[in-house]
Amino acid sequence: MKANLKRILFSPLTDIGCLLFIISSIFTSEPYLLMLTAAQLIFVPIMLQLLTDIKRIHIIFIGSGMIAVSLMPVVTSVTGQIILALIYLIYTLFVMVLGLLRFFTVNRASWSDISINAGMMYLFVGGLWYFAYIAGIDTGFSPLITWLTAIHFHYSAFLLPVSIGFFGRLHHSASYKYIVTIILAGPMLVAAGITFSKWLELVSVLLYIAALYTLIILAFRTSFSSRMQGALVRVSYSALGVTILFSLLYAAGNLFGEWAISIHFMLAFHGLLNCVVFGLAGVVGWAIDTPEKTESELNFPVSRIRGKLKGEGSQKPGLVNNLNVFVEASRLPQSIVHFYEQTSEYRLFASVNWAVWFKPFAIIYKLFSTQWQQLNLPLSSKEVEMTGEILSVDSMVDGREDPRVWIRKVDNETVFSAIYSQHETDGRPYLNIALPLPFSTMIGILQLEEINRSLVLKSEGGGDAGIYLAAGKTLFRLPLSEHFIIEETEEGLLVAMHKMKVFGVPFLRIDYRIIQKEMSAISKRFD
Repeated sequence: MKANLKRILFSPLTDIGCLLFIISSIFTSEPYLLMLTAAQLIFVPIMLQLLTDIKRIHIIFIGSGMIAVSLMPVVTSVTGQIILALIYLIYTLFVMVLGLLRFFTVNRASWSDISINAGMMYLFVGGLWYFAYIAGIDTGFSPLITWLTAIHFHYSAFLLPVSIGFFGRLHHSASYKYIVTIILAGPMLVAAGITFSKWLELVSVLLYIAALYTLIILAFRTSFSSRMQGALVRVSYSALGVTILFSLLYAAGNLFGEWAISIHFMLAFHGLLNCVVFGLAGVVGWAIDTPEKTESELNFPVSRIRGKLKGEGSQKPGLVNNLNVFVEASRLPQSIVHFYEQTSEYRLFASVNWAVWFKPFAIIYKLFSTQWQQLNLPLSSKEVEMTGEILSVDSMVDGREDPRVWIRKVDNETVFSAIYSQHETDGRPYLNIALPLPFSTMIGILQLEEINRSLVLKSEGGGDAGIYLAAGKTLFRLPLSEHFIIEETEEGLLVAMHKMKVFGVPFLRIDYRIIQKEMSAISKRFD
C-alpha cells in the first residue's frame, strides 16, 4: 500500500503537476481560480494514473494539457490563451475517448466501471466550459458562472464518479446502482435546472443530497484496505455532504429570491472544502491502495478477417456439424436440427421490415452496403428468395475453429457473407459469427436454447453473448442486440423471425420461410 502511494504521489507526472501548480499560483491574480488549476494539474492526472497504465501516448496528452494550463497566467495575448485552452480541450477529449474505449472493451460493464467511464467522459464537458471561459464565448451566463460550471465538471462530474467507481469495487449493495445513477445524472440535471427551471435545479440538488448521504452512510459501513484509506475516503465524502447543504440553500435562494448564501461565500467555502478536503483527501485515499477492477476483459476467439473475404474453399453442407453441441437436439423437431446441419438442402424466403423511424438511416446505409456487399438488406418488405452457398474458410486465415461462410444473395446481389464458427467459455458453447466489413469485422456471439420445441438464438444474456466490432486488435461491444427464433409449422416447413435492437429500441425484423428443397419440388409437381 505504501509502495503504491509512493509510486503515484512521487511519479514524474505528479511531481511536475505540483511544481507547475506552485508556479501558476505565483502568477494567478485571483486565488479562487486555483481551485480549478489544482484539479487540472494535480487531482485529474493522479486519478488517471490510478485508472490506467501510463504509456507514452498518455504522457504526451496529459503533459500537453498540464503545460497549457500552467502557461495560461503568463500568456497575455487572447489568441495565445485560446490556443492553450484548445490544447487542454484536446487533452480532455483524449480522456473521454479512453472512457469510451473502457466501456466498450469490457465483457459486462459493472456499475462501478460505468461510474468511472462516465466520469472520464464528463471531463471533456469540463474542458468545453473551460475553453468557453478562456475564449470569452457567450454561453448565456456570466464569465464567473461559466468558470464555476467548468470547475463543477472537474470535481463533481469527474473526481466524484471516479471515486465512487473505486468505492463500488469494495462495496456491493442494491442501493449502489441508484447512487451511481443519480450522481451521474446530477451534473446534467443541475445544468438543465440553471438553464430552464429553478424548481428543477432545487429538485436535482435534493436528489443529489439523498444519493450523497446514502453514499456517506455506506462508506462508514464498508471495510477499506487500511484505516488511513477509510478515514480519508470518508472525510472526502463527508466534505461534500457539508458543501451540498450550502448548494441547497443557494438553489433555494435562486428560487425564492432570498439570497441567504452569496456567490462569494460559495466560492470561498466550496473552494476550501471541495478542493482541499474532498479533492486532496479523496485522491490520496485511493492512491494508498487502488481497488482492482472486477470487470473481465473480452476474451474469446475473434475472426482475423477484415474487409472482403477471399480464398473460400470447398462446399459445406450446413452451418454447424452437430447442433447437439449447443442444445439438446432431441427436444427439437428433426427439421430444425436438419436445417442447421444440412442448410444447403433448404430454400430461404425473407421479408425485411425496417422500423419507420430507422428507414432514413437504412436508406443512407444502403448507399454503402451496395458497394460493400455486406449487410446489404432490401429496403422493401416484399418477400424475396435468398439463394446462396456454404463454403469452407481457411482456419489459418480466420483464426477460429472450422470456419465456414454462408453467402446469401438476392437477385445475384450479395446480402450477407457471414463466417460461422463456434467456441466455448466456462463450459458454455456459443455460435461465433463474423461479418467482414471494411477494415473491421462485426462479431455476433449467440447462445442457443430450446424453448417449447423452438430454437432460440440470442445475443442477450450472460457470458460472451453480444454484438461486437473488431477493428485491428481492439474489440468493442456495440449497443446492438439480436433475437432469432425458428420453429416448425408443419413437416418440412420452418418459419423464423429475426429481431434486432439498438440501445434496446427495435429497428429491424426479418421474417423467414424455410422450405426443404425436396418438399418444394414435390409441391411444384402437384401444382
